[in-house]
Amino acid sequence: MSNAQIPSAQPGSAAVEPPELELDVVIEVPRGSFLKRGSIGRIDFVSPFPCPFNYGSVPNYLGLEGDLLDALVLGPRLPVGTRIRVKAWGAVTQTDRGMVDDKLVCCTHPPTAAQKAFVLRFFGFYAKCKGLLNLLRGRPGRNGCDGWCSAAQAMARARPRQQSWKGSAVKY
Repeated sequence: MSNAQIPSAQPGSAAVEPPELELDVVIEVPRGSFLKRGSIGRIDFVSPFPCPFNYGSVPNYLGLEGDLLDALVLGPRLPVGTRIRVKAWGAVTQTDRGMVDDKLVCCTHPPTAAQKAFVLRFFGFYAKCKGLLNLLRGRPGRNGCDGWCSAAQAMARARPRQQSWKGSAVKY
């Protein structure tokens, strides 16, 4: 799948795609923030550019990299720690150091084709920046934005979080 591929959406189309699922997301990085927090609340790094959407995680699921499943919430800025029940309309498949790191895309309404394209462009740029940072840190592995997938596909790769989970074993 190419980085530019998104689900087909005809401008002005009356068809509305149903949300694939509804879930709880906890906001770790409010829209416009420069501070990247990890899923356990610790500041991972200060970004040179602000996050263009609310970014957080699904507290009951782990992604393939062993950290909480990532989710972004389109819409107005939400404070750190906000827990919101929201619809997932799809996901971006990201690769970080060779590990799949899905990001659910959530909002109260179906995202427009322009919003989907923006999310994909952002994660394409982010993957390049993260690849450079990983190279400087001596952390090998491929980095890239691998395109859009369904929320169901991302959830099928996730696994339920166990009570014993204490945070990701992977250093970021």
